Amino acid sequence: MLTMEERDRLKVLHEVLQGHMTQRCAATQLKLSTRQVRRLKRKGDRAVVHALRGRPSNRKIAEKTEQRAVALVRRKYHDFGPTLASEYLAKDDGIVVSRETLRGWMTEAGIWRSRRQRIEEVHLRRQRRSCFGELLQWDMSDHDWLEGRGERIYFIALPDDATSRAFARFVRHDSREENLKLLWAYLTRYGRPLEIYTDLDTVFAVSKGEAARAAREGWAEAPKTQFGRGLPELAIGWIGARSPEAKGRVERHFQTAQDRLVKGMRLAGVDTLEPADATDAHRPLRAEHDLAAILCEV
Repeated sequence: MLTMEERDRLKVLHEVLQGHMTQRCAATQLKLSTRQVRRLKRKGDRAVVHALRGRPSNRKIAEKTEQRAVALVRRKYHDFGPTLASEYLAKDDGIVVSRETLRGWMTEAGIWRSRRQRIEEVHLRRQRRSCFGELLQWDMSDHDWLEGRGERIYFIALPDDATSRAFARFVRHDSREENLKLLWAYLTRYGRPLEIYTDLDTVFAVSKGEAARAAREGWAEAPKTQFGRGLPELAIGWIGARSPEAKGRVERHFQTAQDRLVKGMRLAGVDTLEPADATDAHRPLRAEHDLAAILCEV
């Protein structure tokens, strides 16, 4: 059965064969060269049907490869999406297949069901800042990162608002100390951001009860958290998010991590924050190690 495009091409060729249309005009309508029109004219009606119709594509992946890929997805990547599964198949199993091809295989095998896109009114996204380091978002996720394989751990992430580059660490406690240590590490590596955007957790903001007590008792100075004291000394501004939607970008970062990072740690067998060997293999620099000379461009 001919497609609509093939029917249109056949009609134009008949016009040329009957002398009602010039080859140049036909070439313009079909978006071909006049040489291609002459070649189609010689073939007649057979010219509109592709020569490979009814035959398997030369690019078709071998059925054995498809069966092996589907079996691996069932066994190792059963809760992976097609995009992530295709990445791991290529990296760990040597099967290179596009995510769309894999999506079709997974759908046919009943492993994957497309999610319906919801059409609804959403929170209007705030315009991103323009520069790296202009605004740093900050939040913690207490997701079951090890899926019950080990101790409970927390994930603190500091995604940059302009670039989405994230500085993040797993910690054992969502405490003031752990958050301050993470800030220390960030400042040591990148320097001071202009502003930090957090929720109103008591790590960052004074509780309503303590603020009310200070007002009631007439304290000379408003109470501050350790962050509230330290950030002004570093000339770093602080913005407190008043709603979950205000922290949308860091929440989306967590959604990605809870999908990809959790599955990657599962395949790697991660069950603790401790390294496989606690020995520190670093060696000290010696007097003869002149870094300026060694690392300069030669």
